[in-house]
Amino acid sequence: MTTVASLSFRGVTQSPSKITRPLVSDYYAVRVRTNVSFNSISFRTSSSSSRFVVQCMSTTVTEPPPPVSETKLKFLNAYKRPIPSIYNTVLQELIVQQHLMRYKKTYRYDAVFALGFVTVYDQLMEGYPSDEDREAIFQAYIKALNEDPQQYRADAQKLEAWARAQNASSLVEFASKTGECEEILKDIAERAGGSGSFSYSRFFAVGLFRLLELSNATEPTILEKLCAALNINKKSVDRDLDVYRNLLSKLVQAKELLKEYVEREKKKREERSEPQKANEAVKNCLAENQYVSK
Repeated sequence: MTTVASLSFRGVTQSPSKITRPLVSDYYAVRVRTNVSFNSISFRTSSSSSRFVVQCMSTTVTEPPPPVSETKLKFLNAYKRPIPSIYNTVLQELIVQQHLMRYKKTYRYDAVFALGFVTVYDQLMEGYPSDEDREAIFQAYIKALNEDPQQYRADAQKLEAWARAQNASSLVEFASKTGECEEILKDIAERAGGSGSFSYSRFFAVGLFRLLELSNATEPTILEKLCAALNINKKSVDRDLDVYRNLLSKLVQAKELLKEYVEREKKKREERSEPQKANEAVKNCLAENQYVSK
């Protein structure tokens, strides 16, 4: 609701019977504050004319983005259970990167970005001990960025289903077709072409890769054509896909090491427990013999 912050009248004298105009120009200033911006509107009358001249000035007040520490704290408060270090280290790095993407002035959520993030997250958390915890971490992560985890999942599933029904030709020819997913890609192409806000990111590159993967469009020329249709720089996509592949390779190696460590520790526990079991068996046997002898 708009409220009047201040109302001032300068250069005006008033008596009960009349208003006397001074020799200098009359000046009426009305200042209005709204919940999003501050507006100043001036009315000036000339000494030789009764016409009003209106001057308007508007300055939009925007809230500064939250610091990275606030986003990380929101995540930790939303999911308070300990996360194994192999997963937690990568998650913390990702949330910092995504925070910086999320609060860019040019950022605008889109389904391809969501597909890319969901793909990276599911690859990262593959093999996590608990499916329930894996989804709870996903929820806490997205909500910490002030976004909707259900929308991420729904949009990713929608694009995946659509891509499975495509081939190399139909995928890159989305501009000539109609449909919900085609309209999503058209909107991205329009914004990336300079008509609106668009901020390229690594998650977007992974989303494109996932579309190609699901549609069995594996030829390198198809990626080039898709990038051209979307007005995206292919060199940036190639670079970020290399980073993604290296990340997956390191994750596979780390998970193998973790698996070996868990198996080794399990074997050690079993070996330590065997003497204890033997001692308990001897004690039980002696106790039974004593009972029989009595």
